[in-house]
Amino acid sequence: MWRKVFNQRLPLLGHRNWILVVDQTFPLQSAPGIEVIDTQQPLKPVLSELLRTLDSAGHVKPIIYTDLELNYLDETICPGVEATRADMNAVLKTYPIHTFLHEEVFAKLDQASKLFQVLVLKTTSRIPYSSVFIELDCGYWTTEAEQALRAKMESQQAR
Repeated sequence: MWRKVFNQRLPLLGHRNWILVVDQTFPLQSAPGIEVIDTQQPLKPVLSELLRTLDSAGHVKPIIYTDLELNYLDETICPGVEATRADMNAVLKTYPIHTFLHEEVFAKLDQASKLFQVLVLKTTSRIPYSSVFIELDCGYWTTEAEQALRAKMESQQAR
């Protein structure tokens, strides 16, 4: 069912929207711009399918964020973390990954949800800090192209 809802939402999502693939204890948010879908599936297949779909969409591309805390967990304090981390690394291996403290990611989400839609795909993962936060960027416009446009505008306005 989550695929059907996601495929309906994807054409509407764009630059500055967020998609989260989260663990089971991720809190239900109260902000009106946040929609939660319970996938009832493990994190790895949901994340894999989501990224494949985003890669083929063309109009958006993912900017990946993970929690810094995940890097410090080990099997002695969190059994199962090594397998989860390996799964995440396998799925995310072709993407640059930005890591932030958990609270910093939530601050970004708080700001974004005031203006932009955030779609949360809740999984059955029970490993803390295993959530993956995806900020959508434009898939057909680069940072370099935007900078060139702004430079051109500035130079023409200065005349």
